[in-house]
Amino acid sequence: MNKNALLCATLALALCSAKRCEAQTQPHAFPVTASSGNVAGAPAIATLPGAPGLTTFISGFEITGSGATAASCVNATVTGVVSANLTYTFCAPTGLTVAAPPLIVNFNPPIPAASVNTPITVTLPSLGAGNANAAVVTHGFQQ
Repeated sequence: MNKNALLCATLALALCSAKRCEAQTQPHAFPVTASSGNVAGAPAIATLPGAPGLTTFISGFEITGSGATAASCVNATVTGVVSANLTYTFCAPTGLTVAAPPLIVNFNPPIPAASVNTPITVTLPSLGAGNANAAVVTHGFQQ
């Protein structure tokens, strides 16, 4: 064993003894997810639930859909978060079998709910007449 490796190992043990070698722990976090399922011609809503004594955090969401009889753009919202509601534009193309580009949003760091035991909801309004596919999925955690 070379002298540098031995010196490093000795220093590591000395520091470890001084700090009691405690591992850093993460706060208890419970994953939560929600989905609207496939919705046709109606709002697609996914809600991360609130829980007594816990704060819900949203780490991201995805919106997917297909076209409608006529192209349309709607405002998807994220409500129940700290500070203010968030708004995102999502557009459906013309054509019932044409896929809309997905909207994928990740929050880093995750955004907390406005208060303890408050749900966070992602809502996509109806994409219009003839639309047969719209879905919202959201994910986060509670702690």
